[in-house]
Amino acid sequence: MATKQPKKQPQKSVVNRRARFDYALDDEIVAGLSLTGQEVRAARDGHVQLKGSFVSLKNNELWLNNASFSLKLNERGQSNARTVDTQPRKLLASRKQIDAFAARKQQGMTIVPTKLLTGGRFIKLVIALGKGKKNYDKRETIKRRDQDRDTKRALKQY
Repeated sequence: MATKQPKKQPQKSVVNRRARFDYALDDEIVAGLSLTGQEVRAARDGHVQLKGSFVSLKNNELWLNNASFSLKLNERGQSNARTVDTQPRKLLASRKQIDAFAARKQQGMTIVPTKLLTGGRFIKLVIALGKGKKNYDKRETIKRRDQDRDTKRALKQY
């Protein structure tokens, strides 16, 4: 008798769309996160917001700051009671990756989280080096996006 193979679920992710708009992104790495059980549950349920979050270097370690985890409270009588937690969380990366990012940060780059991956056994964070865009660069991005949308709409009619 054949055994059933477990279905592979598609990899879920929380995307920081604002990072692509505010920064010109360069190199990316995938780092692990040091989380508690409640934070893991919030991440798997998709109750995480990366908007406005950033990565800092302290004592040659990477820390995720200002990421909002909506934690479920385990209190009787209250259904779906949640609290928002924004404390710093340690990122797990190799020494070589941390040193490379530290060197680029000295040159004026910013380390920005772009995506939180929750599909596999571990929860991972994709972080990228970014250079902040000026307002005219952001307007150019919006203009290009509108032109692409118009051309696709025009081609769709034919």
